[in-house]
Amino acid sequence: MELRVLNYFLAIAREENFTKAAHMLHVTQPTLSRQIADLEQELGVKLFVRSNHNIILTEDGMILKRRAQEILSLADKTKRDFLQKDNTLSGTISIGSGEFLSTKCLAEIIAAFKKKYPHVKYEIYSGNANNIRDYIERGFLDIGLMLEPVDIRKYNFVNMPIKEQWGVFVPSNSELSEKKSIRPEDLAGMSVITATGDFNQSLIGKWLGEYSEQVDIAATGNLLYNEAMLAEENIGYILGIKLNCTYDNLRFIPLYPALESSTVLAWKKEQIFSATTSSFINFTEQYLKSISRDKI
Repeated sequence: MELRVLNYFLAIAREENFTKAAHMLHVTQPTLSRQIADLEQELGVKLFVRSNHNIILTEDGMILKRRAQEILSLADKTKRDFLQKDNTLSGTISIGSGEFLSTKCLAEIIAAFKKKYPHVKYEIYSGNANNIRDYIERGFLDIGLMLEPVDIRKYNFVNMPIKEQWGVFVPSNSELSEKKSIRPEDLAGMSVITATGDFNQSLIGKWLGEYSEQVDIAATGNLLYNEAMLAEENIGYILGIKLNCTYDNLRFIPLYPALESSTVLAWKKEQIFSATTSSFINFTEQYLKSISRDKI
C-alpha cells in the first residue's frame, strides 16, 4: 500500500467523482481507476459504490478513509521532523491542550521559545485528556496539556503552576444565580452539562457523592463555548473549570466544598523526538523552574 495511492483514494472520496479527482491529481482517469482497483484487490474489499452520477464510500471505504488520513498525517509529520536536522531550529511542534487557565502559561512558554527560535511553528489541538493521550500514543501529538493524574509508567511530565477551579456556570436568570457557592444538594433534581466520560467516577461525580444519582445529565461536551450555547438556552447548568472568558448570560459560581485540579504538560516516555521538540521540552522544564506561581 503506497502513500501515493492513499492520496488518490482520499481525493476520490472527497470529490465523489473519478473524473474530477483525476483532473485535480493531474493523472488520467484510467490510471486512477486502475490504481483503485489494485488497492481494492490488495485489501480484498470494495471501497466505493459506483453510479452514473457519483460514487459513495462503502463501510470498508469509510474505515480506510479514516485510517488513510491518519497514515498520511503521520507520514507528513515524520517528514517534517527529519527536515529539522540543521543548526537552526525550525519545523513544527504538535501540542494538545484542554481548556484550562494554565493554557495561558503554555502560551507564555511558546511565546518565550518563539523569541529564541522564531522559525519554529506550532500545531495546537484542542481536546479532552482521552483524545490527547490517544493522539500522543499514535504519534500525532508530541506533547499534551492535561489534568492530573497521568500514568507515570507511560509519561514524563512537568507540573503547571496554576490550580484549576471547578464550579457551575448558571444562566443569570436562574434560581442559583444569586448563590456565592454551589453545594452538592443544590444540584439535586437539576439538569447539568458536563464533560464526556464516566460521570460517577469523575472528580465531579465524587464531589456530588450521594447526590450524583439525583442529577440529570442533559448533555456532555468538551468545549466550553459549545456548552455555553446550550446553557444559555436553559438546557442545563455547566459543571466545569473557570476560564479567562465570560459569557453575557452566564455566571460562574465556585463549588463548596471547593474542588481544584492540577494540570501537567506530558510527553511519552522513551520517545525519540526531533531536535526542535526536545529543545522545547528542555526549555519548558527550565522555564517552569524559573518562575513562581505569583508571576503567572
